[in-house]
Amino acid sequence: MRKASFKTFLAASAICMIAMTSCCGTTSGNGETADSPKYIFLFIGDGMGAGHAAVTESYLSYKAGKLGGEQLCFSEFPVLGTCTTYSADHQITCSSAAGTAISCGVKTNNGYLGVDPQCNKLKSIAYELKDNGYKIGIMSSVPVNHATPAAFYGHNPDREDYYSISMEIPESGFDFFGGSGFLQFKGKDGKSRPTPEVLEERGYTVCFGETAFRAEMDSTDHIVFIQPSGKDAEAGNYEVNDEKENDSRLAEMLQMGLDFITDSQPFFIMCEGGEIDWAAHDNMTMPMVDAVLRFNEAVQTAYEFYLTHKDETLILVTADHETGGITLGCNGSLSIDWKVLEEAWEEEGEPSSQDENRKLNGYGIGWTSSNHTGAPVPIYAIGCGAERFAGRMDNTEIMGRILGKVSTIQE
Repeated sequence: MRKASFKTFLAASAICMIAMTSCCGTTSGNGETADSPKYIFLFIGDGMGAGHAAVTESYLSYKAGKLGGEQLCFSEFPVLGTCTTYSADHQITCSSAAGTAISCGVKTNNGYLGVDPQCNKLKSIAYELKDNGYKIGIMSSVPVNHATPAAFYGHNPDREDYYSISMEIPESGFDFFGGSGFLQFKGKDGKSRPTPEVLEERGYTVCFGETAFRAEMDSTDHIVFIQPSGKDAEAGNYEVNDEKENDSRLAEMLQMGLDFITDSQPFFIMCEGGEIDWAAHDNMTMPMVDAVLRFNEAVQTAYEFYLTHKDETLILVTADHETGGITLGCNGSLSIDWKVLEEAWEEEGEPSSQDENRKLNGYGIGWTSSNHTGAPVPIYAIGCGAERFAGRMDNTEIMGRILGKVSTIQE
C-alpha cells in the first residue's frame, strides 16, 4: 500500500513539474527546458545567509508588536533552495570566486574573477544572454567594479585590479551599469585617466545622480549610473549612517535600470546589495538589518514588475556566501531586546568596534566571525522556471538552471 501511494505521489509530482515548466518554454526529450524566461532578475545579497534574513524579520516583527511572523518580500516566494558556496581552493569562498561560480557556472580560486583556476577566461550568463538578444543591466549598492558585479563582466586573476576591471565595462557592450562609484578611480597609482573619462571616450554615457540620468537616458544606448557622491572621487567602503543625502536607494537604481532597458526585448538584471556584507564583517546588527531592508525594497520593485508579467518573469534572490555567522539568540537568551539595539544605533550610530558590538550579544543577537563562513545560503525563487531552484544545489548550478540546461525532473 505504501509503495503504491509513493508511486502515485511521484507520478503526480512529475505531472505538476511539467505543467509548471510549460509556463516559460518547451521541454526537450531529455527533460531540459529549451529556453529561459523572458525577464530575469538575479538578486545577490552579499554575505546574506538565512540568519541575516531571520534577524531582519525578527526586527520587523518587533516593529509590528509581535514575537514573529513578519516576512521579507523574498521570503514569501513559493520556492526555496540552498546553495553550497566553497571555492576551487578554499572551503570558505571570497566574493569574486563565488560571484564567478554564480555568473559563469565554474568554480575558481579565491581572488580570481571571471577566469578559471588556470586563468582561462570564462563566459558569464550575462554574455550568454546578450548573445541571445537580451538586454543586460548590472548594478550594485557598492562600487560597480567591486567583486560581485564585476564577476558578470570582468576577467582578471586579481579581483583588486579595479582599474583594469573597469576598463572591461565598455568591452562588455552591456546596456546599463549602476553603482556607488569606482574603486581605483584614477588607477592603482592614482595617476591614470579618471575612469568616467575613459568610459565616455569608449561609448558609454556616465551620469552622476538620477537627474542627470533622466536627462540622458533617451539619447544613448549604453549608460553608467553613478551616485552623486561618487563623482570625481575614489569610492569608499561602507560606513554606518553614511548614506549620502542625494544618493538614490537601491530600489530607485533598479527602477532606473528598468526604465532604461525595458521594451519588447527580453532582459537580464543582476542587482547586488553589497553593504549587507560590509556591515556583517563589522558585526553591526542594525546597519546589517537596514541594508537587508533596502535590498528587500529593490526585490519589491522587481516583484511589482513580475505581477504584470507573471508568465514571463523569473526572480531569484540568493547570496554569494554568508558573512559573520549571525544567530538569532545567543548565550542562552530566549528573546531579543530590539529596543536596546535600536536605541544604540539611533543615538550613537551603533558601537564602532567589533568588541563593542559583541557586548550587545547579551541582548540576543550573536556573531561568530568577522569574516565569511562556509554555511550554505538560501535561494528564493518565484515565476517562470522557479521550480528548478527547489532543494539543495551548488552555486555553480544557478547559471544552468536559469538557462534551462538543468533537468527539473530527476530520473
